[in-house]
Amino acid sequence: MSSTLDCTVPSESGIARARDHQRVHLVLMLALTFSTGVIDAVGYLGLDRVFSANMTGNVVMLGMALMGGENLPVPRLALALVGFVVGALVAGRVLRRAAPGWSTRTTVLLGIDSAVVLVLSLVLLRFGTHPADPAGSAITSGLAVAMGIQAATARFIAVRDVTTVVLTSTLTALAADSWPGGNAGLWYRRAAVIGLLLLGAAAGAGLLKWHITPALLLAAVIIGAVAVVGHRVARS
Repeated sequence: MSSTLDCTVPSESGIARARDHQRVHLVLMLALTFSTGVIDAVGYLGLDRVFSANMTGNVVMLGMALMGGENLPVPRLALALVGFVVGALVAGRVLRRAAPGWSTRTTVLLGIDSAVVLVLSLVLLRFGTHPADPAGSAITSGLAVAMGIQAATARFIAVRDVTTVVLTSTLTALAADSWPGGNAGLWYRRAAVIGLLLLGAAAGAGLLKWHITPALLLAAVIIGAVAVVGHRVARS
């Protein structure tokens, strides 16, 4: 009987290690949320009012364009939607048979995500802010693919209330569930998501005053660091 219990009941050290991994995953997903703010600021301010991660905004703008909204970048908005879906679809296929939590596949996907953003940041050295088509549409679509990969990977890692790309549900939960008697840990987590997305957008907008490339370089470095740290923690 004792041997059976030893095999089925996690040890205290195992439980503590799992909790440590959960905390690390939370911090890493919050870092990705910051990088999302940077990338969406670049997309909206530097790539002709197109979001690379916030697909809600793109759908709303497309709806306005259908009713005659003027000066809306319809082709880029549509391509961003398609790119995001393609990125999420690819990541979902890759992760379909992966073990729960952080795995080599999640590391590889985030590594690809970082590499795509890095390459596009270097491409923008040539084209600068507000690149004309077809280069502008290709860059916007590439960023959307990267964000689709990130969103699907974050969904698989499944840190509660931290999707890294969606804020509305987090804001709703913060307002609806936090008071009175809410879970303080979740309140801080939700507030951190909102604050980091805000700070990321501010950082992206600030770097755009210098050049578009440093903003995307910052996002690429953050995503790459998340991939490396997550992989090391998982292997530990």
